[in-house]
Amino acid sequence: MSTMLYEASNILAATVPQPTSNAPGELTTKVNLVLGILAWAGTAAGVCGVLVTGAMMAISVKRGESSEHMSRLGMVLGGCVLVATAGPLVQFVFN
Repeated sequence: MSTMLYEASNILAATVPQPTSNAPGELTTKVNLVLGILAWAGTAAGVCGVLVTGAMMAISVKRGESSEHMSRLGMVLGGCVLVATAGPLVQFVFN
């Protein structure tokens, strides 16, 4: 059974086209620069979001208030994961 699956995968994968990049080098350099700047800005925004959420949690605990800071922290950390994985995903798709 595994031999048949191996042969089927070889036959199906043999005709996968491998396109080449036809973008001008000057354009790819500028696009990579912009993506790099956006990645740094996203990382900085994530760090600021975690710091602000932590400060809000500390202030509300001192006041004795209860708020939904964990959901805010979850959203900030989800955004950090999205920013961290965006660059490698774009490189995988376009390179």
